[in-house]
Amino acid sequence: MADVPIHYKPITELAGLIRSKSISPVEVTAEILQRIGQLDGRFKSYATVMTEHAELAAKKAEQEIAGGHYRSLLHGVPVAVKDLCFTNGVRTMGGCKVLANHIPSFDSTVVARLEAAGAVLLGKLNLTEGAMGGYNPDFNIPVNPWNPERWAGASSSGSGVATALGLCFASLGSDTGGSIRFPAAACGVVGLKPTWGRVSRYGVLALAESLDHVGPLTRSSADAGIVLQAIAGQDDNDPTSLPDAVPDILAQIGDGVKGIRIGLDEGYVGDGVDPQLSQAVLDGVKALEALGAQIVNVKMPDVDKYLPGLARTLHGRSASGPQGILSI
Repeated sequence: MADVPIHYKPITELAGLIRSKSISPVEVTAEILQRIGQLDGRFKSYATVMTEHAELAAKKAEQEIAGGHYRSLLHGVPVAVKDLCFTNGVRTMGGCKVLANHIPSFDSTVVARLEAAGAVLLGKLNLTEGAMGGYNPDFNIPVNPWNPERWAGASSSGSGVATALGLCFASLGSDTGGSIRFPAAACGVVGLKPTWGRVSRYGVLALAESLDHVGPLTRSSADAGIVLQAIAGQDDNDPTSLPDAVPDILAQIGDGVKGIRIGLDEGYVGDGVDPQLSQAVLDGVKALEALGAQIVNVKMPDVDKYLPGLARTLHGRSASGPQGILSI
């Protein structure tokens, strides 16, 4: 992929260039910050650009790698996080005017783990107000990089836009009812909603704590695995985090899908769904089947009559707990 510009290279390739010292984290970070400066005034994915923080982190990564201390595939890689994730000394607004001056005194677990992996944190990404349905009119609304007239995906839209546009190599979003999956689909990137509890929610502004998930948006599936590997795992600060050991997510990434069973409810995929979107999903299923996956017909329960009211109730009753998670 030598002809692919640096800002669009997958982490799997960029990590090798950084580790071999073919390219410097300082150079990569400077290029992405410059790109943000050139483009984000139009596309509005960032709520806060942490320029000084990113430059210092890039220099630290460069020095560590030069000294033979290579932390992970994210070492020296510029990333960004949804502006729900606490960052020590940096405002975390959650898309809410009432939190415009909210400056945490500690890092969320996911931010701490990204930095422990050596990632370079570029900044915080825009979202809907409180991660719900609409935007606060006083905040910027992310613009779909493929077509400004198209939807950018609602809640984690800043994460989807920044990742698609090459304004970071990976981002974190949160998903309560589609907020990683929607912007991933709308912006043409990979979105991964992990198993609930696989990723700590400590220090992440809550919408509905029994439904909130934190996960990666990237430009390839392997990259999503790299980010999930870094942020996953049990956390004493979050009693709902899973105690199970995190497997080596990339160990079988090249093994393909032969023999994997995939459930498909064609009615669920197609009923009430735009025909082009439905067909895209079915085409993806056919591609997986051609690669050896076993497609199993399943039937999803009919929950449509419950969803609108139930979602409002769950979201509206989010409560502060012992995890340092603020309610919206």
